[in-house]
Amino acid sequence: MSSTTAERPSFVRSMVGGLPRPFWALWGGTVVNRLGTMVMPFTGVFLTQSRGMSLAAAGLVMGVFGAGSLLSQFISGVLTDRIGRRVTLTGGMVATAVFLLALGYSTSLPAILTSMFCLGLVMDIYRPASNAMVADLVSPEERPRAYGLLFWGINLGYSIGVTAGGWLAQLGFLWLFWIDAVSCLIFAVLVWRAVPETRPQGHESTGGFGVVLRDRVMLGFTLVVLGNAVVYSQTLSMLPVAMTKVVKLPLGTYGLAMALNGVLIVVVQPLVSGWLGRRDPARTFALGLAVMAAGFAMTAFVTTAWGLVATIVVWTTGEIITAGIPGSIVARLAPPHLRGRYSGLFGFAWSLAAVLAPTLGGVLLELGSKALWFTIGGVGATAAAGMLLLGPAVRRR
Repeated sequence: MSSTTAERPSFVRSMVGGLPRPFWALWGGTVVNRLGTMVMPFTGVFLTQSRGMSLAAAGLVMGVFGAGSLLSQFISGVLTDRIGRRVTLTGGMVATAVFLLALGYSTSLPAILTSMFCLGLVMDIYRPASNAMVADLVSPEERPRAYGLLFWGINLGYSIGVTAGGWLAQLGFLWLFWIDAVSCLIFAVLVWRAVPETRPQGHESTGGFGVVLRDRVMLGFTLVVLGNAVVYSQTLSMLPVAMTKVVKLPLGTYGLAMALNGVLIVVVQPLVSGWLGRRDPARTFALGLAVMAAGFAMTAFVTTAWGLVATIVVWTTGEIITAGIPGSIVARLAPPHLRGRYSGLFGFAWSLAAVLAPTLGGVLLELGSKALWFTIGGVGATAAAGMLLLGPAVRRR
């Protein structure tokens, strides 16, 4: 008598196995693009040091970029559904390469303003197309893992790219613009050559965002994502200001502590993404939001570098829990032929948060650290509660 025992998949296979080849082409292109993301983290330094702008003028230029970014998500959502995911993504990457170089060689204020607005308009056009591609290519059961792998790849590439960018900037800012532009073109070529068009055929996809805006569940989820984005965006806006100006941490110490965020994501997130992906997405997302809220609220009590490290560990844990979950929820809510528009509204929440977060954070920090971090913690807790309330509707989809 013979018996067979089901062979358990290896750890590596459980993390990366079973996903289609076009997904890996998309993933590889995304990682290359993030490795080359060197311009935006150093734009303020470029404008003030290389172009001699005042802080006020540099702020105006960055605001123009934000205005373009707000529009880009709606434009990309419509293009993704109308003309296709592949064309939208590759076209956006090629246009980004062009306007990166235009900005790098611009010297007058009108030219810089024009280049920055156009760059904001095209730089994130790829996001709704990429999100829709993943939903088209990957089965619903595997989507949390696929979106989680994209999240991991983005963080890995970005961490290396920013580190290399800081060194290359000392040799000349044009290096950053050229490397960033070339990485965009590589992404475009990889997708064009290795990823087929995935837009569903036989569905009417004309019109604007009316059908998306009539979806109350999606609107509620967008508000939850906006709350999450406002909380997380403090890491780019008010957290460095609060730690260096209020707590008086040296800039190098702050940077070293923040590097822990990327290290934890790169090391821990692949270990838990498969397990988290099998949990209920609404409850998992709510849990991650609550943990992030607690971590940022704890920042009100930070007085030392070790205190900052402790809070980073907490909110990074929340970030790891949420990784890949929002994209899978959007894919669950969206009809296949409208995934671009739904992903565009999702991306708009993040673009809007990039404008709101520093504005809200700056006003609150003027009132004191506790006012800022308790409010941000409250926003995160409210978003978590909202996600729990939306859970039954999400599950019915």
